[in-house]
Amino acid sequence: MVRLTKAQIQFYKDNGYLHLKNLIKGRELERLSEEYDNLFQRKKDSALESSWVGTDGDREGKSELTVKGIHNLQMHHEVFARYLYNEDLLDALEDVMGTKNIVLHHTKAHTKPPEKGASYAMHQDYHYFRYEKHSMVAATLFLDASNEENGTLFVYPGSHKLGPLEDIGAKEGSDFHYLDQEKYPIEKATPVIADPGDVLIFSYFTIHGSPPNRSTQSRRILLVQVADADDRQVDGFPDKPCRGLVLRGVNKFKDANIFRRNQYD
Repeated sequence: MVRLTKAQIQFYKDNGYLHLKNLIKGRELERLSEEYDNLFQRKKDSALESSWVGTDGDREGKSELTVKGIHNLQMHHEVFARYLYNEDLLDALEDVMGTKNIVLHHTKAHTKPPEKGASYAMHQDYHYFRYEKHSMVAATLFLDASNEENGTLFVYPGSHKLGPLEDIGAKEGSDFHYLDQEKYPIEKATPVIADPGDVLIFSYFTIHGSPPNRSTQSRRILLVQVADADDRQVDGFPDKPCRGLVLRGVNKFKDANIFRRNQYD
């Protein structure tokens, strides 16, 4: 059992993120890493894999730089489904979120290949899926040692208190959402220096992004995004497999698949 200290909870409230060292370990971490690689190998030519070439590169995909992604990992192997019920992870999420009722929104894998991993523009996850009570948080598991050289995540401490910011990506007609990069440059953000098994939890208002991977090492992360079961999604991408799956506690909505309804048992 991993319960957060009062100091850790206060740090999250003040900064909008919390870095937990060595949360996932042993055979579970090994299996997650193995099946992560196996999944990317199986799906490398599939439409299930998405690519991002950055905001300052070639929008038409001519750039060699990329971030590869696969969503909804729990639909591909049982090890990812089991991870969603990791007690240490859920204990930490419960303490950070202040709720015993936690539901899944989605999962995804983002990998930056050595020497060709693109930067990911500073953004808020809020613009991809909005919730009424803004309870959504992300839990990012690092599968590789991650630093500034291989494209680790950077965060703006305290930026969650700013609420929704202007979505420059949508304004420019992009499929990706990002903020004004001159106003929120990555150079002024805080790098998360992580080891395999570390987990970074952050609010969907927290500004974050990542630099390119120019190193000879990969940078693999596995992200789980969850919300309070008593919250409702009001916009964004609602049709995610297993969206609303209860990870802890109870879902009070009469229709567990449609969170927009204001009806309870």
